[in-house]
Amino acid sequence: MADHVPSGLLEACVVVGASEDKLKDVCQSLKQVDGTTDMPVLDPEVLQVHVPPFVTKGNTGESGGHGTFSRVQRRESFIQKDERPVSAPSDPVEAESTKVVGVPKEIDLMALSHLCFPGGLQVTDEPKEEQFHFLVLTDVFGNQTHGVVLRCYRPFQLYTAHAICVISKHPYYNALKDCLSCFLVQLRTCRLSEEMVKEFAAKLSLVPIPPPGQLHVMFNLRPLMVFLPAREDKDLPAVDLDLHLPFLCFTSEQILQIITGILMEQKVVFFSADWSRLTLVAECFLLYIQPLRWQHPYAPILSHQMLDFTMAPTAFIMGCHLNQFQEVAAETVDLMLINIDDGTVSSSCHETVDIPDIPFASAECFIKRSQKLQLQYDLEVCRQGAGADINEMRMLRRQWQQNLNRDIQKITLELIVNTFRDVSSHLNYEHRVFNSEGFLNNRELADQPFYKKVLETHIFHSFLKDRLNRKMDVFTPCLFPIPACPFPQRLIHCNPTHLLLSFLRMNATNISRRHTMQEMAKKYSTGPDHHLTKSLGMRFSNLGEERHLSLLRKSSLNKILNPKSGENWGKILEAFPKCTANSMLLGMAIFHVPPDDSALLARYPFRTLVLSRLDALSDFQSLYKTDIEIFPSGLVKTLVDSLEKDERSQADGRPELKRLISKVMKDNEIVLVQTDDPVKNFKLPKSHMQPDDFVKHIQESGVVKDVATIYRLFEALTLGQLKQVDPELFGMFYTSWKETGAKAEDIDLPAEVMQFLDANECVYKLSSCVKTNQGVGKIAMTQKRIFLLTDARPGFVEISKFRDIEEVNISFAPLLLLRIPSLKIKSSLKKEVFEASLKSECDLWNLLIKEMWAGRKMADEHKDPQYMQQALTNVLLMDAVVGCLRTQKAIAAASKLAYFDSVKDEVSMMVPKTTSEMLKHKINPSLDLPTPQTVHVLLYTPGQLYYSEADATRNPKLWCALSGGRVVVFDATSWSMSQNSIQVGYCQLNCMLRLDKDQVWIASQDSIIYIIDTRSMSCNKQLTDCCMIFVLIRPSSPPPSQMYSCSSDGTVILWDVSTLKVKKQFNLTCGRLVSIQLFNGSLWCCKLTTVSLGARDQLWTSCSDSDELCLWHSEDLTKPVLRIQLQNCPGVNCMIKVKNQIWVGCRGQRLGHGRVRGKIYVVNTEEHSVEKELMAHTDSVQALCSAEGRYVLSGSDCQDGKIAIWKVE
Repeated sequence: MADHVPSGLLEACVVVGASEDKLKDVCQSLKQVDGTTDMPVLDPEVLQVHVPPFVTKGNTGESGGHGTFSRVQRRESFIQKDERPVSAPSDPVEAESTKVVGVPKEIDLMALSHLCFPGGLQVTDEPKEEQFHFLVLTDVFGNQTHGVVLRCYRPFQLYTAHAICVISKHPYYNALKDCLSCFLVQLRTCRLSEEMVKEFAAKLSLVPIPPPGQLHVMFNLRPLMVFLPAREDKDLPAVDLDLHLPFLCFTSEQILQIITGILMEQKVVFFSADWSRLTLVAECFLLYIQPLRWQHPYAPILSHQMLDFTMAPTAFIMGCHLNQFQEVAAETVDLMLINIDDGTVSSSCHETVDIPDIPFASAECFIKRSQKLQLQYDLEVCRQGAGADINEMRMLRRQWQQNLNRDIQKITLELIVNTFRDVSSHLNYEHRVFNSEGFLNNRELADQPFYKKVLETHIFHSFLKDRLNRKMDVFTPCLFPIPACPFPQRLIHCNPTHLLLSFLRMNATNISRRHTMQEMAKKYSTGPDHHLTKSLGMRFSNLGEERHLSLLRKSSLNKILNPKSGENWGKILEAFPKCTANSMLLGMAIFHVPPDDSALLARYPFRTLVLSRLDALSDFQSLYKTDIEIFPSGLVKTLVDSLEKDERSQADGRPELKRLISKVMKDNEIVLVQTDDPVKNFKLPKSHMQPDDFVKHIQESGVVKDVATIYRLFEALTLGQLKQVDPELFGMFYTSWKETGAKAEDIDLPAEVMQFLDANECVYKLSSCVKTNQGVGKIAMTQKRIFLLTDARPGFVEISKFRDIEEVNISFAPLLLLRIPSLKIKSSLKKEVFEASLKSECDLWNLLIKEMWAGRKMADEHKDPQYMQQALTNVLLMDAVVGCLRTQKAIAAASKLAYFDSVKDEVSMMVPKTTSEMLKHKINPSLDLPTPQTVHVLLYTPGQLYYSEADATRNPKLWCALSGGRVVVFDATSWSMSQNSIQVGYCQLNCMLRLDKDQVWIASQDSIIYIIDTRSMSCNKQLTDCCMIFVLIRPSSPPPSQMYSCSSDGTVILWDVSTLKVKKQFNLTCGRLVSIQLFNGSLWCCKLTTVSLGARDQLWTSCSDSDELCLWHSEDLTKPVLRIQLQNCPGVNCMIKVKNQIWVGCRGQRLGHGRVRGKIYVVNTEEHSVEKELMAHTDSVQALCSAEGRYVLSGSDCQDGKIAIWKVE
């Protein structure tokens, strides 16, 4: 079972030095020669290895000896094999105690001995001061362990050094250094012994590693309080070093140069005369490039025996002593040589490093930010008095360092985000394709050499995999404005305007890649204040009262400075108040942790030590309900695999454990599939394509994502041919698409013309020079207007905005035997009709302008701005189709893409006057998806319109549940998407309910209630003790202390909100239960019926297959009081009460030609009549919700998939 015990702080403790026999031989040989002989350098040997656990099954249950620490161990210290034969011990206990330890497989003892003395083990005739240095050990699978080495000298006739190396799986460099510093105090007063080292290692092995999040660990090792910061995320390492060290050694430009070399996977070698600097500086640079990860050999310290490693043919990062600088530089070419002591960066071939520079805009922002860093702690403490408590002084220093680390991480993450921000807009998630050519073409010319090299690296390929797997790391939130999360604050926040533009670039077609007027006027003027402005990641919690070992949560700094505060920590985990603490006493203390506390993760090692694996599994089940984010799925899988046959049978007999085991196994399989799924670069097809293949290749190319638009493009390219596209035609179209985009990018408008255009306008089409009735010039088209670009002043003549156009047609003027076509445009704001002799371009411009006009008209009528964006996409596709076909049928083919011009006059697309008056706006939650998704549930959560950034309050939100467990969140003040996607399982979501300002409960058909934290916008809690859930309701009286849920099988559960436990449960034998309502103290459970509460003991009901609305009185349930006929209603899907109205959402009505019209009926509850019939959806209305009684929001089925916002009168 020991193999399944997770490591605490200590993985191993190793003592390295020279054996006594060898030291005697050296001293004897020195006596026989004169004193001028140089002191010898010895080969270090491993003297001791101590590996946890330090207790066995036999002594965990013993209570005798007043809690003495037992020395009978299952895995003992490493013992050097003596060449002399040793008789076998007769005592079994003695035999076990002399058993050679099983050293962790990640640790190579032979290499470790040289790394503890990288410069060799020297014998001296005088003592030297103690020194520390740091190690990173990497095995062949890339798994890393981290070590801190203390080298100190002891007398043995002469003076010889020995090293104590503590090794951990986690990079707690400062903490381990503090531990060794405490141990050094003991060494100065007594002789080093194996028992002393063993006891020190046993203490460290008891220290649990804090889980990711807000939980930190602090323990007293005397004389110091040692602090273990938690990881911000389960995929990120803990940051326990000083990230500003490189800023003290190098300039900002040099730091950028080193980062560039790492991103390009160069052969990097650090040099220093101080071994301790090598690892710390190298680790800083690897943290700077997060979330990108180094994929190649990494050895920040090389001993003099390992210098051959620098001749490796692959990329690497290594560290050597400064004395080996010339030797390393002479042996290998193309090395990037970094001298930490002198602050220089050079090459083994040249005096300077010849690599492309990082993009200018990103570099400039980084340099400006770094200049504002306060790197000197002495300046910070000038105003403070001298401290009398060393731990208080260390706490203040640590707090300053944490703030500085956070600022540095924010700056370096901003650098990575600015450099790779547009990567996501060139990814196709469905087919896992990255359009590298398109990405490169959209970079600045001066930046392209940098990107060409980076795009070929393993680092970037791994980064692409994370993006395609939609990994929520520190990079992802930077693309979207996410509300502030006071604790934990996991996400970075950017300028909302900048983020909205990034979102549009990610989800739209190439139309958004044209330069706006603002970008053309001020391409690089964006200062650092326009980028990342919030602090990076989760803030470390302040530390609590000084205890021997405390799991620290939300406590203020006052609790640290005032040791009398926080006296009620009796139930918090305490360990080894005395070195002789028995593990059973420790277990009794830790078992007091409540089942809803995240600290129970620390209880697992002690559960497993006493072979209580089912209890450990129950702890994980409680943790799964409490905080999914820190749930160790891999550790639970290991625990499940270690269960004996009878234990597994017992676990399968407990429903909650069986569900947990099934969930963990399934999740591990999903992660394995995602990890192995490769990333493809886009390549032009080489065979003929049927419609489905054509859709796939167009989506992979990044031209357009919408499936319906791609099918229209297929019809255009195959007009008059067999219904398949040959690869040559596809290549011609793709080239034409790129060329038209490049032409628009190259348009350079004069400054006097740009002042007439809006800041966000882009020129998408420019004609050749033509003659018009307004003069000679070029006709230009933006997303808002068409204008004439003339050579004469003022250079700008507006023809018309698209919404002001009244008529567009082609007329023919006779010229000799020819008829010259000219385009006429009539604007409602001008009396004179604009006329241009476009000649061969006339038919194309006629198509383009009519489509934009129709798109603008429908966008205004339907209050849906996406129509205009889609019309612009159609126009660009038509332009590319005409450019690639170049035949007489090109215009006829392009007309297949004029969707809005063809449907603008259809009855199903017309908006009645009543609907137009009530409709305020429409939004599309499926904007980034290839096909529209059904809007299953809508939820509006109120907020405050005005608040400071420090407040935890937020804007009101609209939550939208789509198909496949996807939840999209909109900011209800601007109706812009604030959260692209929260994945809540993979089944249909049936209900959403806001419990309080910090929680939203979501019921799913996978029989789970998901609880969303509205601050971090993540799902960290689940309720699994239920069946397929359809409705969640809560009592109206605040605060909400309980919640009802109903399931399809008739199960109704009453939940305790504070404990997330079932208070009461009962079953109804009514068949399929659809909804419940709490009314006048009674719970109304409905079968195949939709219920809405009325006034004065009235209820309104209807059915999915009925066209009637029934009014009931609660005192007489024999028959309805009133029936209201809903004309042309195929059935009711949903209804809600708003003020004195009942809003009823109906199933779609068939209109022929595959068209569907979804209706909303507004019923007056006082007059008992239908007031209005609203028609804005082209499919069934599936969801309704109210926004504070002022607006009603409706969501439709997948043929429409949009949300309409209605004004309530």
